[in-house]
Amino acid sequence: MKLSKVLSIAAIACLGLVSTAAAEIKLSKAQMDEATEVYFDRCAGCHGMLRKGALGPNLEPEKMKGMGTDTLKYIIHEGTPGGMPEWGKSGELSAAQTDLMAKYLQVEAPQPPEKSLADMKKSHKVLIPVKDRPKAPEAKNWKDYFAVILRDVGQIAIVDGVTKDVVSVVPSGFATHITRTGASGRYMYVIGRDGKASMIDLWMKVPKNVAEIRTCNDARAIDTSKHKDYLDKYAVVGCYWPPSIVTLDADTLDPLKIVSTASYTYDENVYTREARVAAIIASHDKPEWVINIKETGQVWLYDYSNIKNPKITMVEAERFLHDGGWDLSKRYFMTAANARNVISVIDTKEGKLVANIPSEGNKPHPGRGVNVDHPKYGPIWGSGHIGSNDIIFIGTDPVNHPKNAWKIVKKTKLPGDGGGNLFVKGHPNSPYIFADRPVHPDRKLQTQIYVIDKNTLEVVKTLPIDEKYLKPAKAPNGKEVQARGPVHFEFNADGSEVWTSIWGNKLAASPILVYDSKTLKLKKVIDDKRLITPTGKFNVTNTMNDTY
Repeated sequence: MKLSKVLSIAAIACLGLVSTAAAEIKLSKAQMDEATEVYFDRCAGCHGMLRKGALGPNLEPEKMKGMGTDTLKYIIHEGTPGGMPEWGKSGELSAAQTDLMAKYLQVEAPQPPEKSLADMKKSHKVLIPVKDRPKAPEAKNWKDYFAVILRDVGQIAIVDGVTKDVVSVVPSGFATHITRTGASGRYMYVIGRDGKASMIDLWMKVPKNVAEIRTCNDARAIDTSKHKDYLDKYAVVGCYWPPSIVTLDADTLDPLKIVSTASYTYDENVYTREARVAAIIASHDKPEWVINIKETGQVWLYDYSNIKNPKITMVEAERFLHDGGWDLSKRYFMTAANARNVISVIDTKEGKLVANIPSEGNKPHPGRGVNVDHPKYGPIWGSGHIGSNDIIFIGTDPVNHPKNAWKIVKKTKLPGDGGGNLFVKGHPNSPYIFADRPVHPDRKLQTQIYVIDKNTLEVVKTLPIDEKYLKPAKAPNGKEVQARGPVHFEFNADGSEVWTSIWGNKLAASPILVYDSKTLKLKKVIDDKRLITPTGKFNVTNTMNDTY
């Protein structure tokens, strides 16, 4: 098989693939346990717990046997221009792990366990009762705190956005995916890939967890109730496995309701057990959560006003749904169906699909996306792509700018071929949009920040990261492991600063860089030995207001 063919098959794989004849493979229990853990960490998000594929390709054993061990090892080590990280080259997988995964993917996947409400309650802990928590904020700057995910060590750093001090480091679930505040901003809700939900009380002088629960075995999404009649009443977790929606009491994380998301694909009406919750966003205008059901291609509008008897509107969109965010009006949910290279637009007021817009790029990956009130096009929303160098901007105002609504009004190219972009971010008080590229295999393209002017919507500057901030770590085998580069952006509360993390290796700390969001000057380097693999950052004020 030609390498170009294999690369197209494997593009965007979140880990790797591997093979030899299945009849030759025998793994011990210890090997299976290790490989299952690696697969869960690096592969399941893109390929599914059952290996049936989604953003990444199908990895079922029969398919893997024909690909060839040497070719697949090369892909794992080098990555692909389409967005698959270079797991071996970066040092995140050793040669022995690569070999193990090559064998593991050719044997039948172990069936992941289910989880009941009773199972959840066994893990539920109220660490600090509500009555013993502060009655008023004990810190002045708490609304400008940042929750910084320390991905590979299972922790959250709380950093003061004014003083730039790390005020607390709090344990979290494994490989935390995202954090969200409640409507008031007091609690930061955290979800790990292992399904562990926890909540940090930011009113404390030293913020710490006040409750935790293991809601499922694999998860990516968490949010809260933001409608005025239900402020800070409920929290919700979206699970990858078992595929489900879990509603919790927002003060204690006591589990209240599980709803299975296993269903039929919207287009072919094929049943899929693995219909995972890829993203959740809370409506400000209705008692609803907007929920992406990844494999079915449906967006669920989940009415939580009656928790015991929820009403669900299933909106047919496109497959496979990933992430997304609000337009400027917070009426329209803009979400990526990245397997079909489509941006789906959901009108949450009318409860219907407005448009499926071809993204004109490979594998859109918006995060929440970016909003701009443009002088020519009116309100627009933007997304980047993992698999191509396209940043697209879509008109979102059908009333005052109907000619631009639900169309790509501008497409911007990042320098150089290939993708690697994970996040774009903006703020009303900054004249720029910031884009990263941490999973591009080219070292130069991977280690710079791309600055887009809001008026021209063109890249006007790149900010190379000084090598002194990309300090390599020494692996146990003596090899140096390089930091991947800048990832994810977040602004402080007033939008005067933009922060980015240096995505390093868990063997060494890596810094957070703080730039002036107007002059683009590096203002501060937050270099704390506790900052191990900092990735996503979520400012309290911006998160509670859905500002991006």
